[in-house]
Amino acid sequence: MSERNNIREAVKEKYGEAASRVSSGGAASCGTSASSACCGGDPITGNLYRAEQTAGIPEQAVLASLGCGNPTALAELKAGEIVLDLGSGGGIDVLLSAKRVSPGGKAYGLDMTDEMLALARENKKKAGVDNVEFLKGEIENIPLPENAVDVVISNCVINLSADKDKVLAEAFRVLRPGGRFAVSDVVVRGDVPAEIRKNIELWVGCVAGALKDSEYITKLKAAGFEEVTIEPTRVYKVADARQFLSAQGIDADSIAAEVEGKFMSAFIRAKKAG
Repeated sequence: MSERNNIREAVKEKYGEAASRVSSGGAASCGTSASSACCGGDPITGNLYRAEQTAGIPEQAVLASLGCGNPTALAELKAGEIVLDLGSGGGIDVLLSAKRVSPGGKAYGLDMTDEMLALARENKKKAGVDNVEFLKGEIENIPLPENAVDVVISNCVINLSADKDKVLAEAFRVLRPGGRFAVSDVVVRGDVPAEIRKNIELWVGCVAGALKDSEYITKLKAAGFEEVTIEPTRVYKVADARQFLSAQGIDADSIAAEVEGKFMSAFIRAKKAG
């Protein structure tokens, strides 16, 4: 199996397990051992949504969130717009978007994991929202025609893809002229030694590597996007990862100087020319 397929299967397994935990009454994120490193942790996934934002959203949609940001709060969605969430998971950002684009708008959620799709569709039913559609597919091959949506959002999923250039090209393809790319993602600022980066990425971003901020900008421009900006929203501190790093046999203090302030969640905006 190719490395790309290995990553895809690992991501699918991770999110399938998370959906199953939520469906059986637990939370999507879990502990800090090596086997569960991909599950995230409070410094990354905690306190992203205010209570008033999630009012009317099923609890299981909130519990299933494994994101690192709140793209719906930052995407400036308007009534009547069509939104696509790449890697929609339990559906929280799709349901929030659906409320923001009503009346007249629609929110699509795209996910490749059967368990997450089943959970999302159940959450849609509980929320009583009818301007939502969940699609099965991969973010590298979006099952929508070109010029189909006004806004593409995503919540810390693009960093999991083994082919980010394809994801960004597909996002550009399905956006209408004048459309907006507005995602939360994990990015790296500056250089980090490979071995240290691998361990921090296990803690922060799970299976696949986060892009450097400069790489993200270059790739978005190569896909055709304009007006690209990256705004840090949450900078991760070595202290946040101390428990996980200790479990890996790594002294957090010894690597602090090479890591501190370099890994972050960010809000990435770009536009397709009108």
